[in-house]
Amino acid sequence: MERKVNYNEVMQGILRGLPSGEDKPRLLLHVCCAPCSTAVLERLAAAFDITVYFDNPNLDTAIEHDKRAGEAEASLARSGWASRVIIAPYDPRAYYRAVKGLEDEPEGGSRCAACFSLRLARSASAAREAGCDWFTTTLSVSPRKDAALLNRLGRQAGEAAGVPFLPSDFKKQGGYPRSVQLSRQFGLYRQDYCGCVFSRRDRDKRQNRGLPPEPSP
Repeated sequence: MERKVNYNEVMQGILRGLPSGEDKPRLLLHVCCAPCSTAVLERLAAAFDITVYFDNPNLDTAIEHDKRAGEAEASLARSGWASRVIIAPYDPRAYYRAVKGLEDEPEGGSRCAACFSLRLARSASAAREAGCDWFTTTLSVSPRKDAALLNRLGRQAGEAAGVPFLPSDFKKQGGYPRSVQLSRQFGLYRQDYCGCVFSRRDRDKRQNRGLPPEPSP
């Protein structure tokens, strides 16, 4: 049986070995939404010079994309935890190509894995182009996201692009409750579905059946 890896402990070991002061390494942080980014940025800001990268072609409409991108920019301007923000153009065709044939897969299955792989590969390429030393993603702060899967896909994307992926599981050490707390403090828009048309479909089904919403992603 394969030993379960505590990716938060792995990350903490890496952070302890990084230079401090003005010579901080550069990290590209893929941000899925402003609420998820809060606790992650708070945790990493002292160790890295952070470039936030918002690239989420999975979002179901341009309106939703622009709303989440705007919230990410606004929250970063208030917090000062990142030095630069990159908003990638909305590119839903890339997402639908990546998940073609997986439309009926359940939430958390192979369709989500294909989506993660797409976004992590694009983030790794952006990190290389920006001259960053590391890259990672906020996705693992969600209690509904598989950290082992994200770390495997992130490592593969980093190896292909030539930029190391920072191992992480940001839900550890109370990361998700802290993100909720900070989101309320900053007055951020908290969506009630992942963002893709399929998660919106599942949310609507629950609402029509009178069921409570799933926890925010």
